[in-house]
Amino acid sequence: MDFHGGPTPHLHRRFSDNWAIHRSGVEVHDETTFLGLEDCNGGVSVRARHGDWNRDYQARVVIGADGPDSRVVRTVYPGYPARIPWFLVGQKFHPIEKCDLDPDYFHFWFHPGLGHYTWSHERDGRQIVGVGFDLGGNFHDAHRKMVGYLRDKHDVRLKPAEEHEGCAENFGLSLINRYVFGKGRVLITGQAAGFLNMMAEGMSCALHSGAISGEAVVEAFRGHRPVQEVYRGMIASEVLRCSDQWNPLLIAFGNPHEADFKSALAALSRRQQLTVLKEMLSFLRIYARFRWGRQILGQAVARLFRGHYPASRWV
Repeated sequence: MDFHGGPTPHLHRRFSDNWAIHRSGVEVHDETTFLGLEDCNGGVSVRARHGDWNRDYQARVVIGADGPDSRVVRTVYPGYPARIPWFLVGQKFHPIEKCDLDPDYFHFWFHPGLGHYTWSHERDGRQIVGVGFDLGGNFHDAHRKMVGYLRDKHDVRLKPAEEHEGCAENFGLSLINRYVFGKGRVLITGQAAGFLNMMAEGMSCALHSGAISGEAVVEAFRGHRPVQEVYRGMIASEVLRCSDQWNPLLIAFGNPHEADFKSALAALSRRQQLTVLKEMLSFLRIYARFRWGRQILGQAVARLFRGHYPASRWV
């Protein structure tokens, strides 16, 4: 699939994040671990640890932007992480012996036998192979299966991986409009809040929602209003943009995402189109155990008649 408006750049996160931090001019306390917080006395008291020393911070507002497995969320809502499904994603970086996959594209597979999300693409002369699977699964086994699939189905020959990386994912919240935005003077944003794009990319959502959280704090101070109230009003625009991408009615009758799925599908023969749709349906069945179907459809209908997604479902 091509994207509307041209290709999407691929960033090195570790370098782009470092660049953004220095450009912002903010003060950064690196290698400092968040331990907990307490909302009291007109502000927020934060406990942290740097090496062998404890550090205490006092803030008017705290913004939790610490990713899917958010410690801030676990502190504000101790039982919340146990109520949602968790997945693991990981990728390995391989030197290439032979690979005919188009290096200008990001490749992913709707294959229930390979896992929840499987991808591969070239970067800096190496082939990245990524897999997504249930929490508790074995990353190396899932990756080995995907490397074998690429070899057998696409004649991709890769040398042993030189490095790997992975993380936990709270995938699903954006599908069913079940975002978590915090409590009192503690705001939650980015993927910690549940934002994730349809292409399983969360950085653009983090940038959008993170900017909104900062603007909400300024507006709340300026207007002497509760910061949580202001934030939830302003973040509705990002909820609309993100959840629209997963909305089956908009996917069928609109263009909610930058990826031009309809044009790509239309370029195929009728037989190929039926094959693609059949395989996608087969893939979606692996999510049946989460019972998301009715929730997704219910939110899609609510969006159709209300023009927005109900804020009553947000935590």
